[in-house]
Order: sequence, then structure tokens, then C-alpha cells
Amino acid sequence: MLERFLKQTTFVSQDDFKENFRITPPENFNYGYDVVDVWAAEAPDKKALCWTNDCGEHRDFTFSEIKDYSDRTASYFQSLGIGRGDMVMLILKRRQEFWFSIIALHKLGAVVIPATHLLTKKDIVYRANAADIKMIVCTGEETVLNHIRQAMPESPTVKTLVSIGPSVPEGFSDFHKGINEAPKFVRPAFVNNNDDTLIMYFTSGTSGQPKMVIHDCLYPLGHITTGSFWHNLGNDSLHLTIADTGWGKAVWGKLYGQWLAGATVFVYDHEKFTPADILQMIQNYHITSLCAPPTIFRFLIREDMSKYDLSSLRYCTIAGEALNPAVYDAFLNLTGIKLMEGFGQTETTLTICTFPWTTPKPGSMGLPNPQYDVDLLRPDGTRAEDGEQGEIVVRTANKPIGLFKEYYRDPALTHEAMHDGIYYTGDVAWRDENGYYWFVGRADDVIKSSGYRIGPFEVESALMTHPAVVECAITGVPDEIRGQIVKATIVLSKEYRDQAGDALVKEIQEHVKQVTAPYKYPRIVEFVAELPKTISGKIRRVEIREQHGA
Repeated sequence: MLERFLKQTTFVSQDDFKENFRITPPENFNYGYDVVDVWAAEAPDKKALCWTNDCGEHRDFTFSEIKDYSDRTASYFQSLGIGRGDMVMLILKRRQEFWFSIIALHKLGAVVIPATHLLTKKDIVYRANAADIKMIVCTGEETVLNHIRQAMPESPTVKTLVSIGPSVPEGFSDFHKGINEAPKFVRPAFVNNNDDTLIMYFTSGTSGQPKMVIHDCLYPLGHITTGSFWHNLGNDSLHLTIADTGWGKAVWGKLYGQWLAGATVFVYDHEKFTPADILQMIQNYHITSLCAPPTIFRFLIREDMSKYDLSSLRYCTIAGEALNPAVYDAFLNLTGIKLMEGFGQTETTLTICTFPWTTPKPGSMGLPNPQYDVDLLRPDGTRAEDGEQGEIVVRTANKPIGLFKEYYRDPALTHEAMHDGIYYTGDVAWRDENGYYWFVGRADDVIKSSGYRIGPFEVESALMTHPAVVECAITGVPDEIRGQIVKATIVLSKEYRDQAGDALVKEIQEHVKQVTAPYKYPRIVEFVAELPKTISGKIRRVEIREQHGA
């Protein structure tokens, strides 16, 4: 498959990758026809999807079956009036029907808007009107159905509601009845240009209303690097990325790059995350590759991993937030596997990462993906030197495959982020003498105290080496003398919850002083049951800062 889009498909070093990695997209590329249907023609019995749930159900799907189901779904959606450019929101959790639906919408040239099941009426109304959504396809669970029903009187552009069950109430069409009765699918005479909009994400945002990020039809090819050269997948891989399909991470790890690499996607459809269940899945299904955010690995390493046969697991990657070295070291000691970090945004594909041919440095994001021209800039626009903090930027003289088109219907916000040949990520990092990038924090999160610039991540990493700390967030609090002081908001491990108090605060403060530069220690420490997070699981530091009027 890769040879259809790359002149060279294997690499032995970063220099080799930088010099010879080139994506050559065909005209009018369509992931449904040019990847899924090609696999179905050339290897019809090849396993595409291994699906199971927390009720003990299990189903495998070959590429031939994925083609069949996506064709029938496309025909059904056509009968509902969906075609090129129409906006369709999918609220499908980890159900099988997500894969049928997203491929079907690609085959029709429609725009897919994946969304989480955690959306409320207010969220749905905002999205429906901001994007002129025409159809919503959802899981037939009462909470989801009720929020959608409540939103409809204020969502005039939504013409059709479809439920996959188990409940299909009045006002909703029956997905399974529809695809079973659909006529044979006929491919539209014209589906898409490469620069047509393929997918839209409402970024959860750590402040303000979600932004509408749109990607063109070449976006899936931008994930070749994700699947083949970061996840390190091949034809014999069974890959699990832990993410709900409403998150951007789902297409990063449960679809595009994985099938381009010829891997099988493993899906565990569960209602409640339980670390022991994930370890059991790895053992039972012989999963070879795992990708998850740092929080997941923090919980995994607190399980008795010796109770599970994890010998099938060959490769693990980590993204979503910066990786604390303490988590890296603990996982390596328990499994012998090095966590390979990656960095990207909803607006990009994989931008910086640790590749298989490079040596990971715990706490570093790794090296730039040559697909992107990555640099660090000072606030005055000049290039930051090695060892100096700067904003991560992508030069866009030649628009990289995988970089977003724009913020939909918001030219001012688009221009703020992308102008004069540069895309500004809003993330701050520094680069070492070997070219490795080290995350500091969001530009808005960097703390300025007594003339020092303190990155939240470096203090959080120090805190995470204390056994009492399960999760933490570092924020700045206004201070008349120092400008800002460092505050730590901490979720304690169950063994330490009864010890919350002044003595533990002092112990943690002294610990940070020993692990990192003493001026970075948190002068304010607060213990909480949980951290405020966005619906995609990212810590809302802005909410913590607002408690102090910061």
C-alpha cells in the first residue's frame, strides 16, 4: 500500500528519513476508494478491525467486509439526501458503526464531524449552527438521544437523525434497517478534489468556544508517518489506541495511518476505563502495539502488571500531553519497552516524535517529522537558539500534507494562527544540541516569576516522581512581589489521601527542590479529588487559574 504514495518506504536513520521521505498523492485522492477498497480488492480476507466490548461480544471485520458495510452505509446516506460537502456529525463512541459511517461519508465527499457522547444540548446546538450540520448519526442510548432531541428546536439546519440502536425512538431513522434495505451503492460521478474538506473537529479548547478545525482530503496521507514510522506498524501488527471516536486521536490511531500500514485496528468498546481490563485485552488478544496518553500509562504502572502475559506487546507510543520521565522509567522497568513520545495538534498530524531509528530521551518529544518544517521562534520573531525557549512553529511556504486548511468561518482566528508563511502552534519548547525538542507548556501557561520563565511541565515532571502524586497541574498565581508564584494542584494516590495536610505539602515542596531548580517549587499546594478537564481529557489549567483571578 505505501508504495502507492511513497517512493521510498523503509528508512534506517533520521538523515535517511529527512532526505528521502516524500508523499506523492494522486489527484482526487479518496481514502475510502484508494485505501479501503484497494485493500478489499487485493487482500479481501485481510483483517481490518478486531472489535470487542465489555459485555464479552467480539467481531472481526475483513477489508472486504468493511468495503461492503461502508458501501451499504453510503447508499443509505445517499437515500437520506447526503452528498458532497454536506456536514454530518457522528456520535458513535467506539461502536463498529463508526468505521462504516466515516468511510461511507468519505466515499460520498461529505464532511465528517466526529463528536463525543459527552456533548450536552448546549454543545450540540452550538455545533449544529456553527457548521450548518445536516445529519447526526448517533448511538441509541437515552442520554445521547435526549440531548439531541432537546437541541433540535434550536438547530434548524439538522434535517435527519439516525440511531444505530439499541433504541430508535420516534424522529430517528434506524441505521441497521437502512443499510440492510439500501440498494447497491453507485459511486458518484465526481466525489472530491484534494483540497475539498474531508473532516472537521471542534477542538475542545482550554478556554473559549471550540474552534472549528477543517482538514482537506489529503489529511489521511499525512498519517502515513503516524502509523508506519511512529507506531512502527506493519502487516502483522494488532494496534490499540485508547481513544473515543469523538476525539481527533481516534483517526490518528484507529483508522488512517494504521490501515495505510496494513495493520489491524483493535477496538475495545468500554463504558468505564479500568486499567486491569486494558492489560487483560493485551493478554487475551495478543496486542502488539499500544498508544495512549500519559494519564493511561500512569494508571497502568500502578497495576500489578506481573499478573498479565504482555509478551505480545512489542511497541508503545504516547501522546496527548507531555510525558513525565518518571512514567517512562517505571514502564520501562516493568515491561522492558521504551515509550516513544509524539507531539501534534488537532490542526496537524504528527509533528515531532521519537522514531524507531532514534534513541528516546525521557521527557523529550523527539525530533521533527520532515513532513513539516519545524522551528522555534522568540516573541520578536527571531529564531531561538539551542537551549532557549521559543514557540513551536511550522513554516508553510510549501503547505505540508496534514496541516489544517483553516478555522472554519473564522478568517481572523485563522490569520492569527497562520500568517506570513508560518503556522504558530501556541506551544513553547526548547531544543537541545542534538535537535531533540523538549516541551515547556502552552504559551499562555508559562509562568513568569521573579524574572524566571517556568514551564508547567518541568515542575509537573518533578512532582510526578513523588509517590503521593497521581496527577497534577501547575499554574501561575498573581503575586505583588514576584509577579507570579507557582501553584500545584494535585490528585493524591489512595495510599496518601489520609495524609493530606501541611506536613505532606512541605514534604512535596522539599522533594521538588531536590529534583529541579529550587526556584521552581510550588509555593501553593492544593489537594483535589480530580482535575478539571476538557471533554477530550486535557487539563483545563485556565479553570484553575481563574480561581485566583489570573
